[in-house]
Amino acid sequence: MLNNLALIRNRKTGRSSSWDRTGRNSDYWIIPPGESAVLADIPGPAQITHIWMTQVEHYRECLLKITYDDAPFPSVLAPLGDFFCLGHSIVNSFQSALFSATTYFNYQFNKPCALNCYAPMPFAKRARVELLNESGQPHRQYFYVDYETLEDFPPDTGYFHAEFRHANPFSGWGPGVTVNSPEADLPNLQRQAWENNYVILETQGRGHYIGCNLSVTNITRNWWGEGDDMIWVDGYKWPPDLHGTGSEDYFNHGGGMQPEAFLRNGSSVFEGGTIPSPEIMLYRGDSGYQTSYVFHLENPVRFKREIKATIEVGHANHLANQVSSVAYWYAARPAAAVSVPPVAQRLPVRRDNAGNWLGDPLRERPGRPVERPAGGG
Repeated sequence: MLNNLALIRNRKTGRSSSWDRTGRNSDYWIIPPGESAVLADIPGPAQITHIWMTQVEHYRECLLKITYDDAPFPSVLAPLGDFFCLGHSIVNSFQSALFSATTYFNYQFNKPCALNCYAPMPFAKRARVELLNESGQPHRQYFYVDYETLEDFPPDTGYFHAEFRHANPFSGWGPGVTVNSPEADLPNLQRQAWENNYVILETQGRGHYIGCNLSVTNITRNWWGEGDDMIWVDGYKWPPDLHGTGSEDYFNHGGGMQPEAFLRNGSSVFEGGTIPSPEIMLYRGDSGYQTSYVFHLENPVRFKREIKATIEVGHANHLANQVSSVAYWYAARPAAAVSVPPVAQRLPVRRDNAGNWLGDPLRERPGRPVERPAGGG
C-alpha cells in the first residue's frame, strides 16, 4: 500500500454517503423493516477503497450485500457486524489491516459502534452496495462508501468476495468430552476430515483466499481451540495442501487466544472480556464469546479451480459450540456468496446473569451430526 502512495494517478475520487440532502444535520438513512437500501451504485472500472458505517444495533439482523457487474447474485453477503469481524452482535474496539472498529461500549450487545473496511474492491462495470434490514424495527444507518475510478481493469484483477456461514450448534460427537483427554484423542483423517470439518469457504473458480474471522460461542464450557485448520486446493487429496496444528495456531496465537488485535491476526472479541463473573472463568475459556481473525496478506492461498477451507471444532470435531465465520477471498470473476440463514437462526445464543446458556429452538441451526471416529485410544 505505502509503495504506491506517492504515485500520481489519473483517477477520480468519489463518495456515496448518508449526508442530509436538506443541508441539515440528520445525516443518516432510515431503512424500514424488511426493506433494502442501495448505499452506493458505482460505474466501473473503479474500486471501492473504504467503507465506514455506524449504527446502534441490528448487527446480525442487517445484511451487507455487494454485487458486481450486474451479476444475478451478490459476491459479498454477510451480517453487518460479522463482515467487520465483530460476531455475536457484540461490539468492541479493535484495529487490523483490513478492518477496524471503535466504541465506548466494549463487550456489549447492540450498542453504538463505528466500523471500517479498507479491503480494496475493484470491479469492471458496476458495483452495487446494499444493506438489507431483516429486523422488525426501522434501522438507522450512517455510512460512507469511498471509491476511485480506474484507468482500466486488467485481466488478472480479482473481485473481492465475502460470505457468512453458521452452525448453532456444530453437532460434534462428544460435547461433554474433556479437551486433550485420551477420550478426545481420536484420529480425524482423510475423507472423514473432508466431510465433517466446519467449512469456512468452499468455492470454485480461480483466485486466492485471504483469510477469515471465526466466532465461537463456548456452550460446552471447554477449551475450543484444539481444532486443526485444513485447506484443500483444487480438489481432495490427503493430506490437504495446508494442515495446521490448532485453532489458536491458525489465528497466529499460542497457548490460547489473547486479547490483542494485531494487523494480520488477533481477537476482535476476546472471550475473557465476555465472562459475566471472573470467578467462573477457567484457563483459556469457559462460558464466553470469541471472535478471532487472520488475514493472509503476504501468504494468500492461491487456487486455480476450487478451494475448501475448513477447521475442526475441537479435536476431531468433538465439540458442539455455536460457530460462525466470514471468509474473504479474491476471484477472477464474480461468484455467488452462499445464502445466509434466516434472521432468527443467526441471532446470538444468550445467557442469564449467572452465565447459564439460554436454549432457544427458534435460534438453532444444527450442523450435520458428526460420528465418533473409530480407532485411537
